[in-house]
Amino acid sequence: MRYLMLQKSHAGEPDEKLYAEMGAFIEELTASGVLLATGGLDAAGFKMTSAGDDLTITDGPFTEAKEAIGGFALVEVRSKEEAVELARRFRKIVGDGETLVHQVFGP
Repeated sequence: MRYLMLQKSHAGEPDEKLYAEMGAFIEELTASGVLLATGGLDAAGFKMTSAGDDLTITDGPFTEAKEAIGGFALVEVRSKEEAVELARRFRKIVGDGETLVHQVFGP
């Protein structure tokens, strides 16, 4: 089962301890084959809207900074419970905040 984990932006600046702990976590998940992709996201982005043949592109940002998605991880696990455990471990490293987790369907 694949899950997309979305991290809402963090208010503070990361410190050396956070970088070290997150680096070790990412290395562990990569070595085990669980982590398929990860990265930070541009806070601004853009949105695309279609109506019939009309296509509109609007530059962001669209939400308050605290609501913006700051990064993501795509993981492959055996169960929802394993995804919950990975998200729990992530939150323990980064501290208070919000992570959205969605199962990914398809090949």
